[in-house]
Amino acid sequence: MFSQQDKLTPCGRTRREFLWQAGGGFAGTALAGMLSADGFFDTPAMAGEGPVASPLAAKQPHFTARAKSVIFLFMYGGPSQVDLWDPKPELVKRSGEVMPNLDNDPLFKVRNPGKLLGSTRTFTPAGESGIPVSDLFPHVANCVDDIAVIRSMYADSFAHGSGLLQMNTGFVRQGNPSCGSWINYGLGTSNQNLPGYVVLLDHRGGPITGPPNWSSGYMPATYQGTQFRTTGAPIVDLRSSIGLSQQRQRDQLDLIGMLNQRHQQQRPGESDLQSRIDSYELAFRMQQHAPEAVDMSAESAATQSLYGLDEKQTEKFGRRCLMARRLVERGVRFVQVYSGGGHSEQTWDAHSNVNKNHEEHCRNTDRPVAGLLQDLKRQGLLDETLVVWTGEFGRTPTAQNGKGRDHSPRGFSAWMAGGGIKGGQTIGATDEFGFAAVENKVHVHDLHATILHLLGLDHELLTYFHGGRDMRLTDVEGRVVRELLA
Repeated sequence: MFSQQDKLTPCGRTRREFLWQAGGGFAGTALAGMLSADGFFDTPAMAGEGPVASPLAAKQPHFTARAKSVIFLFMYGGPSQVDLWDPKPELVKRSGEVMPNLDNDPLFKVRNPGKLLGSTRTFTPAGESGIPVSDLFPHVANCVDDIAVIRSMYADSFAHGSGLLQMNTGFVRQGNPSCGSWINYGLGTSNQNLPGYVVLLDHRGGPITGPPNWSSGYMPATYQGTQFRTTGAPIVDLRSSIGLSQQRQRDQLDLIGMLNQRHQQQRPGESDLQSRIDSYELAFRMQQHAPEAVDMSAESAATQSLYGLDEKQTEKFGRRCLMARRLVERGVRFVQVYSGGGHSEQTWDAHSNVNKNHEEHCRNTDRPVAGLLQDLKRQGLLDETLVVWTGEFGRTPTAQNGKGRDHSPRGFSAWMAGGGIKGGQTIGATDEFGFAAVENKVHVHDLHATILHLLGLDHELLTYFHGGRDMRLTDVEGRVVRELLA
């Protein structure tokens, strides 16, 4: 028998049953919406007139991924392998001698070989793995057991502009999508309130050739990189300049979106309009979410110190590294962090004095990079975050201007950590002077193929039809460097 409190309602249920079922229904609806946004459910089939899915919606990889995100640390200008990661006793021993012709390279024969310049840096075995690390990287040396050093990188260009483009896009000419754009295209983003691809430039300026380094090329503009600032508003003019309320902005976007959709239905082949519609919506959502993502005050004093934010020499690069961690923590797929901006000695381009140049740039980056690796590891993010460190090429073992070194793409060093990488090892080798890669050579295409593989993408299957054929990040080459994999 029911009490007065439990009398049946007109719907045939007690008040308690009605409230319990209604409350559970609201929670279930919210949960289903969140799971759907995270890609938990299969993508439903849509009729021809149905809504258009966001191009950045999360997509399934080709196979099980080792990593979810990438932090790409770009040392713009070309760091010297023989002074940082690739010690050469024979180079030191024969310093001052004329560089011999090692491999009958016809291009080398027509160039002034110059005199060998031995490194004056001290290399000390670090970690349990005993990998020799230059004295210029005392903090990173403490993380070497998580790092796989590639000593046999090579590229195709001696020039900064084309070298940057190749490291970023796989090609030495402009007009091709960058690595981050390919990843955005292949996987989408797991956070629809932030860009899937963020670029953090050096405070001294951007790299030569500029935006084509993070462009989406012939793909829709939706996939290009978005520049963030590390202080103030993350993006210029993110907030309304005329003080519109959020509801007024929402009403305006709904009206603009409706008109744009009508316009697009008559021009279904134009992707730029859809990209613009998507950019409006993303910008609206970012007004609420981007400021929080870059708010360093939310981090403890100990964490800020770990990245070097308490020291003038490391504060700026440390801020970019900390922001990179905060962004991947929030689901951003690809974050590129530049060290070096502008030209000449403001970058790693050590033509006049390699020691003076590298002492400055290593001092600016050593502590922040080590802090990034340690912070990712202690928060359980290193296993799912791939960290890549490289420049566009390396430097010669010969002297330029007495104490400097010239560009050299024939053999240089890069390293990878986390995200499925087997740390505490070196891969490949250069010759006895560090001039050219001679053992287990790793081309830029191979590096890109390995990055995609760790994200669960087959570089031969990830294609975009353009110019009459299926285009790839790795063009018609590339191999996964399986020795790097854990």
